[in-house]
Amino acid sequence: MNTRRILTAGALVATGALVLAGCASGDGESSSGGDKEFAGETLVVTSFGGDWEKAFIEAVVDPFEEETGAKVELITLYSADALAQVTAQKASPQIDVVHFSGGQEFTAAEQGLIAPIAADDLSAAGDLVDIATAGLERGEGPVIQLAPIGLVYNTEADAPAPTSWEDLFDDAYAGHVALTDFSNTYGVLSMLRVADALGGGIEDPSAAIADLGALASSGDAIVVPTSPDLQTAFAQRGTWLAPYAMDYAGTLQDAGLPVEFIVPEEGATASLITANVVEGRDNPELATLFIDYELRPEAQTVFAENMRYSPVNTEAELSDEAAAAVLTGDELDDVVVYAPGDIAASRQAWTDEWNALITK
Repeated sequence: MNTRRILTAGALVATGALVLAGCASGDGESSSGGDKEFAGETLVVTSFGGDWEKAFIEAVVDPFEEETGAKVELITLYSADALAQVTAQKASPQIDVVHFSGGQEFTAAEQGLIAPIAADDLSAAGDLVDIATAGLERGEGPVIQLAPIGLVYNTEADAPAPTSWEDLFDDAYAGHVALTDFSNTYGVLSMLRVADALGGGIEDPSAAIADLGALASSGDAIVVPTSPDLQTAFAQRGTWLAPYAMDYAGTLQDAGLPVEFIVPEEGATASLITANVVEGRDNPELATLFIDYELRPEAQTVFAENMRYSPVNTEAELSDEAAAAVLTGDELDDVVVYAPGDIAASRQAWTDEWNALITK
């Protein structure tokens, strides 16, 4: 494995010239790359840090470095900050591969910040679920990881297991529901599934926003902004039911909480992580190859086993435990995914409507 520096956001600008110089002056050899095809070349890649980064290094970075001879430098940037960085650096980009988890790839593609990737550029294209490549025609990068969003249920609740998104409004759970604030994408995605169940859909989710807001303002539900707050809600605040992500339901189980994840009869939605080639760098082919590694079945297996992300490559081989903790193959066909552009166009208006209701 090549020596790898983990860059901070502040250090990226200062080291950008060094990174570029390293790419240009490589002599075709490296301490561990030898005469491998890309020895001496460097990619700057964004990471979400923490456990995600640990899995990412194991699943993608280490094998990529070992097999290509290239070097990977990671910079920890969450999605909004990553978009801000590539926007600010448009005239002189310093990042090669950028990851987004909140739909920012739509804005990045629209503004010419990322380079289109063709399905033919991905060796696993024929084995990927449709969700993974749906954004390619919009100039977005492929989905590399997927977190289904449905209903997290306290199995010790004095109420039956839910079957529908509309069960959030069932009196059986009144006072024991936790909703996610719209500042968190999970809150918006959950609202849209409720809107679909109620009949308005993404075109007119006003009834869903109003009904969910009424739950919160009446005290029949609490509103939480983050994942740790949701854990507190189940552990200490008597929560029985919450719309949230499947992988985090596993985190709650690991913490000893008696919960299970339920896919409602109307279907789940999902939070998507995409990998994107930044426009304007001098090594787009190597960056695309890196993304190709992210989609390999071996990499997908690591993220399913370690992080409970549902694999987008149908050839990923999972343990029985992991297979029970994610959605795979045909199960993903019923997941409803909203185009990020459709959400971006109305999200602020929905948030304003939501905030007005829950602050009454």
